[in-house]
Amino acid sequence: MQLFPITGRAYSRLLPLLFATMLAMPSGLVAAEPMHALAMQGEPALPADFDHFPYVQPDAPQGGTMRYGVFGTFDNLNPVIVRGAMTTARGIWFDKEFGNLVFEPLMQRSADEPFTMYGMLAETVETDDERSFVEFQLNPKATFSDGEPVRPEDVLFTVEMLREHGRPMYANWLRPATTIEKVGEHGVRFTFDDTADRETPLLISGLPVLPEHAFDRDTFEQTTLQPVIGSGPYRIGRVEAGQRITYEKNPDYWGKDLAVKRGFDNYDTITIEYYRDSNAQFEAFKKGLSYVYPEGDPNHWRTAFDFPAVTKGDVILETFTSGAPATMLGFVFNTRRPIFEDRAVRKALSQLFDFEWANRNLYYGAYDRTASFFQNSELSSFGIPASDEEKALLAKIDADVDPAVLDGTYAPTVSDGSGSDRTVLQAAVKALQEAGYSFQGRSMVGPDGEPLAFEILVQSPEQQRMGLAFKRTLDRVGVNATVRQVDDAQYQARRSDFDYDMIIASYTASLSPGAEQVYRWGSISRDANGSFNFAGVADPALDALIDDIVTARSREAFVTAVRAYDRVLISGAYVVPLFHLPEQWLARWKFIGRPSMTPLYGYQLPAFWHEPASVN
Repeated sequence: MQLFPITGRAYSRLLPLLFATMLAMPSGLVAAEPMHALAMQGEPALPADFDHFPYVQPDAPQGGTMRYGVFGTFDNLNPVIVRGAMTTARGIWFDKEFGNLVFEPLMQRSADEPFTMYGMLAETVETDDERSFVEFQLNPKATFSDGEPVRPEDVLFTVEMLREHGRPMYANWLRPATTIEKVGEHGVRFTFDDTADRETPLLISGLPVLPEHAFDRDTFEQTTLQPVIGSGPYRIGRVEAGQRITYEKNPDYWGKDLAVKRGFDNYDTITIEYYRDSNAQFEAFKKGLSYVYPEGDPNHWRTAFDFPAVTKGDVILETFTSGAPATMLGFVFNTRRPIFEDRAVRKALSQLFDFEWANRNLYYGAYDRTASFFQNSELSSFGIPASDEEKALLAKIDADVDPAVLDGTYAPTVSDGSGSDRTVLQAAVKALQEAGYSFQGRSMVGPDGEPLAFEILVQSPEQQRMGLAFKRTLDRVGVNATVRQVDDAQYQARRSDFDYDMIIASYTASLSPGAEQVYRWGSISRDANGSFNFAGVADPALDALIDDIVTARSREAFVTAVRAYDRVLISGAYVVPLFHLPEQWLARWKFIGRPSMTPLYGYQLPAFWHEPASVN
C-alpha cells in the first residue's frame, strides 16, 4: 500500500543501490541488516539479547494500586490531536512522568542513554548509513487491548491521522517521508527525501500506533471522553471528566515479557486524581490519597514536610541526581507583541530579575542561576569561548551573537541581593533609554508615548510568587507589570493561542536535542497554534542550526552545533533566565518501592511498585 509517491530527488539517490541489489532482492528494497535498536550517534549500549534495562528491578512485585495527584483538569482522551492538546488526560501517551499506559511506540527510548531506541511494537528496525529510509518489522505477537492484532495497516492509518489532525510536531517528524508502504506481512517502510536527517528514523520509531478499527476518520479530530483502545499495558477504566481517570492493567497484555517492559507496569490499577490548586494536591498526598509527590519548590521542600507521616517514617524524602541538562525556567517574552519586538528592550528588562534577592528571601538559597539552555552538560556554551568550528558555523549562517556570549564571558546580571541594587537599576534604565524610552513622571514611556506596561500571565501560586518578585524590581524603574493568575483551563487556552504578553515556561533538555527544537524555536512553529514556540521566534540562524544539530554524524560535530545554537538563543534574549535545582526531590509513601539504580535521566516512576505487604 503506497500512500505517497517517491520524489525525483529521492529516487535518484536510491537508484544505484536498487541496481546493486535487484538480483538478490526481487522486491527492489535496499539491503540492510535488521537491528534490535537504533542510536542517534554511535552504537546502542545494550546487546540484542539484553534481558532488561539496567535501571529497573526485573522481578519487581506486582499488584496493588498507584495513586498519582496532579494539578489541573482534563477534557480529552485522544492524546495526539490538536484540539485538547493542553487538557488531555495524563498517562495515555507521551507522558514523561507516568509512562505510556494506553498507546505504545514502535520503539522504546532508554532513560540511561542520550538517545537510543529499542524494539517494542517493532521487533526489528533497518536503515542505511545515510538513514534515507527506515523499515520496521512489527512483532507478530503484538495486539491491541481488544485482542485485535497490530498490523502495518494500523501504522499507515496512524500516519494518515497524525498528518491530517495531529499536533504540529508529528507532522514535522513525518514531513520527510515521501513513501510509506507495507512490506510483506508485518513490515512498514518509510522512504525519506533529502530533508531527512539522522534523527528522522528515531523520531518515526517514537510514534504511537493507533488501531484503525477503533477510530472513526470523520470524527478523529474531535475531543472525546470515550475510552480509547491501545496496545499498552493498561486499559482506561473509570473516567470522571476533569477530576479522575483510572487505568486497569490488561491481564492479557501482549508485551509483558519484552526486555523493554520487564520491571515496568507493576500495578494492577493506576488512578490519577486532578486538583484545582497545588495546596489541595499536597494535602491529598499528606492524607495518603496520592502516593508520590515530586517537589520543585525549595521553600515547600524545607518547610512543608514536617507532618506526622514523615516523622514516623511512613513517608520517605529522597534526593536524586540527573545527568540531563538543567531545565531552562524563565519569563518568556512574547515577541509577537510590539513592546517586545526590540531585543534591546528584552535585554534591558532581563537585567531586572533580582535572583540573589529572590533566592535568599523566597527559596532558602536552594537554587542555582540558569544561564544556558543546556546548563550542566557538555552541550552548554556558558563560560566557554566559542571554538573555531563554532565561529565558522555561526559565520556561515550570519548569526547575530552577543560578543560576551561568543567569548564565554556572558553571565546573567548579579545583584547585591538587597532588592534595590542601584547599579543594576541604573544599568537597566540606561539600556531602556538607549532603546528610546524615557521617564515621564514615574513611568517609563516609549517613543510612541505609551507607558512600558505588560501582563505576566501565571497559573499557580508558585508562579505568582515569581511574577511578583519580578514586578517588585520592574516597579522601581517605572515599568508597569501586572501579574494575573487564571484557572488552568483559561491558562491553557490563552497559551495555546499565544494570547499573553509574558508567561513563565520551562524548557526541558536532553543530551540529544533535535527535532523538538523546531516546535520551540523554529520559524515554522511561530504561528502554529498549540506549538511550544511561546516566544514567537522566527530566526533563520536558529533554523539552520537546528538542521546542523539533527544532521551531525559525530558527537563532536553535534556538540559544536548545539553550543552554537545555545549561543544564538541566549543572545536573542527571548527569556529572562530564572533558576534550577541541582537535584531532584521526591516524597513517597514507604509502601511504594523503587529500583536501587537511578538512570541518566533521573528516577523513573513507571518502574516503581507497591510493596506486597501493603497491597490494596
